[in-house]
Amino acid sequence: MSKTDTPRPKADGRQTEPQWLLLAYRVPSEPSSNRISIWRDLKRLGAYYPQQAVCILPGRPEIIEQLADIRSRVETMEGTSTYLEIPWLAEDQHDDLVRTFRDLAAKEYAEIVEECQTKFVKEIEFERFRKNYTFEEVEEIRQDLHKIRRWFAAVEARDWFDSASHGEAQDWLKECAVLLDAFEADVFEHTKGTDHYEA
Repeated sequence: MSKTDTPRPKADGRQTEPQWLLLAYRVPSEPSSNRISIWRDLKRLGAYYPQQAVCILPGRPEIIEQLADIRSRVETMEGTSTYLEIPWLAEDQHDDLVRTFRDLAAKEYAEIVEECQTKFVKEIEFERFRKNYTFEEVEEIRQDLHKIRRWFAAVEARDWFDSASHGEAQDWLKECAVLLDAFEADVFEHTKGTDHYEA
């Protein structure tokens, strides 16, 4: 099943997977780190929170499995949870939820694009301006690119309905790689492969 597919009823009205999942939970207010931990793990799955401590997710086998683990953790925290598998929604409600999930992913992709534009690109421009052509600087910038790529991979994994913003973020990552390669080539040119800068 592709990301954009959603379970549909069979001819007899049955289906093997739910269309949507709903999890409502309560965790003691102290320590607050417990509530934050559960919230963080659900957001990493791409959960949509229509209200506090109530979240909705697509009915995918991998999500069902991870929600079972999260519910077990809630129980160990002396909390409670209610889990519902929603077999079917009216088409307009289903479409609204799909749009909501795409919007959530789009916001995350926009943050990645902003990171590329306002930090990564500006960083290389600044290092060129101050003529900081060193191997150490190349490696530092390369680590920044690795971090952005890991971030992108995490967002892509929870982009359950293929947000249209995916392509722009992906293009910016490619542009960042091109800029880094060009900067590295300039570093080699200025140092002649040594540890001494030549203007």
